[in-house]
This record gives sequence, C-alpha cells and structure tokens, in this order.
Amino acid sequence: MEREHISAVFDAELNDLKQSILVMGGKVEWMIANSVKSLVERDTALAERTIAMDHEINTAEVSIDERCLELLALRQPAARDLRFITIALKIVTDLERMGDQCANIAKRAREMNEEPPLKPYIDIPRMAHRAEVMVKEALDAFVRGDSELAIKVCKDDSFVDDLNIQIQRELLTFMIEDPSTISRAMRLNYISKSLERIADHATNIAEMVIFMVKGKDIRHTIA
Repeated sequence: MEREHISAVFDAELNDLKQSILVMGGKVEWMIANSVKSLVERDTALAERTIAMDHEINTAEVSIDERCLELLALRQPAARDLRFITIALKIVTDLERMGDQCANIAKRAREMNEEPPLKPYIDIPRMAHRAEVMVKEALDAFVRGDSELAIKVCKDDSFVDDLNIQIQRELLTFMIEDPSTISRAMRLNYISKSLERIADHATNIAEMVIFMVKGKDIRHTIA
C-alpha cells in the first residue's frame, strides 16, 4: 500500500509539473501573438505589457527548474519518467528563450511605432501565427507523449524559414531602392529573425518529445 501511495503522489507531482509547463507555454504563446499585434496595430501600451510579461516567464523557469531537480533528488525516477523530467528541464529553457525573443520583438515594435510604417504587415503576422501554433502543438505533444504531432511541428519549421527568407529579400529591396528605409527595414529584419528563432525553439521541444517517446535522437535529421 505504501508503494502504491508513493506512486500516486509521484503521478500527481508529474501532472502538476505538466500543468506548470503548459501555463508557462500559454504565456509564451500570448507574448508571440501580442508582440506582433503591438507592431501591426501600433499599440505601444501592448508592447510594454508584452515586455513586462518576460519577467513572469523568467520566474516560471526558475520555479519549474527547482521542481524538476527536487523530483530527481527525492523520487529517483527511472526510464520514461526520468526522460520526462530531464526533458522538462530543457523545455523550460527553450520557453524562456522564446520569451526573450518576444520581448525583443516588442521593443522593436515600440521603436517602430514612433515612425511611419514601412509597409503593410502581412508575412510577419503569418510567421507569428505559425510559430505560435508550433509552440502550442510542441507542448501538446509533450504532455500527451504524441510523437506524430511532434514530427509535424518539426516539418512545419520550413514554412517559417521560407517566410523569413522571403521577408529578408523584400526588405533588402526596400533598402537598396530607398536608403531612408534602412533603419525601419533593419528593425523588421530583426523581428523576422526573432520569429524564426522562436520556431526553432519549438522545433527543439518537438525533437525532445520524439526522444522522450521513442528513445531516438532525431536532431538534424528531419527535412
């Protein structure tokens, strides 16, 4: 009975860990959407709120790290549970870095809101939406142990990469044809690259999920 009790407590602790990661991920998804919304709608107050949210992401990372280390020390998990907890430690690092990228996007949006818009924003919101979906699906794959969904996230990364390349080319044309656009184009370039990095972090999570489920490291192998 004591062993069953300990097992039930451990299962509850793992479920609580999952929920904490999902809450942290939800905040990151909010930051992705609203960092770009603050640019598109020229909403500096929203940009400030997005920047401030990064503090909550940092706090969540520290809290979840501590919980993972405590579980490793006190429960001494084996096999799949061990992989789950060690991967959780890595996932929160990726989420924290996404938060940093979102805060940086919001800072660039805050700057650009002081100037006339360079162009209608079409592809950057598309990038942001796909990156946000990738983050959500990567975390869903993690909590459900769904390797097929994780593989989909890895493959979706190419969509964001292609849009980033397209945006870079378009911005280069702006700068060549009109040097007065250089500062605004460089900020948009920075935003595009930040979104591309966010998608890369989502891909990192998805690859770790595949390792957790299948015990197979597929990093750098999915085209």
